[in-house]
Amino acid sequence: MREPRGTPLDRSILALAIPAFGALVAEPVFVLVDSALVGHLGTAELAGLTLASTLLVTAVGLFVFLAYTTTASVGRLLGAGEETRALRAGIDGLWLALAVGLVVAALGLATAPWAIGAMGGTGDVATQAVTYLRWSLPGLPGMLVVLAATGVLRGMLDTRTPLVVAAAGAVANGALNALFIYGFGWGIAGSGAGTALVQLAMGAVLAWRVLRGARRRGVALSPTLTGLGRGMRDGGPLFVRTLTLRVAILLTVTTAATLGEVPLAAHQVVNALWGFAAFALDALAIAAQALVGHALGARRPEDARAVLRRTLQWGAGGGAVLGVVLALLAVPLTALFTSDPLVRGAAAAGLWVVAAALPLAGVVWVLDGVLIGAGDGRFLAWAGAASLVVYLPFLWIVRTAAPRGAGEAPWSVVWLWLAFGVVFMLARGGATWWRSRGDAWLVLGAR
Repeated sequence: MREPRGTPLDRSILALAIPAFGALVAEPVFVLVDSALVGHLGTAELAGLTLASTLLVTAVGLFVFLAYTTTASVGRLLGAGEETRALRAGIDGLWLALAVGLVVAALGLATAPWAIGAMGGTGDVATQAVTYLRWSLPGLPGMLVVLAATGVLRGMLDTRTPLVVAAAGAVANGALNALFIYGFGWGIAGSGAGTALVQLAMGAVLAWRVLRGARRRGVALSPTLTGLGRGMRDGGPLFVRTLTLRVAILLTVTTAATLGEVPLAAHQVVNALWGFAAFALDALAIAAQALVGHALGARRPEDARAVLRRTLQWGAGGGAVLGVVLALLAVPLTALFTSDPLVRGAAAAGLWVVAAALPLAGVVWVLDGVLIGAGDGRFLAWAGAASLVVYLPFLWIVRTAAPRGAGEAPWSVVWLWLAFGVVFMLARGGATWWRSRGDAWLVLGAR
């Protein structure tokens, strides 16, 4: 049976999705602000930021399971009426996030030049990239704690607290970066330092919010080996799923680097705006995660199906609206990032491809959110690997056959984004759509 527009389900979706949007776009907003401020330092700085920020977003994205697993598990436990166990899972998730963040940040600091070189960075571009990376990495533990704490709060159907923290963080990030880059004259290093400080502060605030709630209910604040082990085990399939996505993104960036400095700089502009739109649409996936988790925890599979149907409609519609806005504003938006006319023209061409692909992307992210909420991580891992295999031949075609030269940069960027925004997203969406048509995910989530 179809639910009419404006039903309580619609209101529940929007009540979760709208605040989640603000929290989700924190990282893309950081990248957008950094891109806008650094872009006016020069093309080499903007190209260097492309490489460094891709590695940082990849590091954060690889461990997004810290948010996804806690959202799903806390949601299902609360749906089953087990609040103490839900908070216990959340506390262990915070400790796991802190440990992982410290290890990854240390490894990144030690291997920064090698990592940038492996992505195709050379000369002044590589120097700028390594500088930004090393100044930004100390904030990584804070950002992973943000993920875990946000997951706990979302599972408890609280998306407002992450929204407030994200909004404050975005304002602080812009102010600090402008001060450090232009006020203190630190250049690209100032951008990395400002972002790192804000990420650490956000992590501390959200962790305090979760810990305070747990202490009020008598839940111990120390980690448990059982909980840490469960978090790693449950997060493993989602780690693999996200790894395949991030490998695709990294290979896309390295392909852009082979096309020349102008296409690489233009790709940073397009990718930053794609990230903003992606996280905006992913707010619907977050709503789907929480609502599906609660429905299946309470043994109500018919409600989970209703959430699937409605969020798919919202995902496709939201993607279409964002696509129209992006297509209309493509040219003026590029001026915010660079004054180089070649980069602006190539970026605008890529943004028109992205605009056309956003309705498909909205459906793909919603399907991911529904299956994550049901705890169907193993299928998502296999689907991610299969999608990557489908994508690689198309990426090879772009790398070998796309036109070169500054004058051909718009066509190079169009080829690149047709491969990623259309082919890769179609492969991901096809697999998850097939899964959602059956009942296996409903049975799994109701266990």
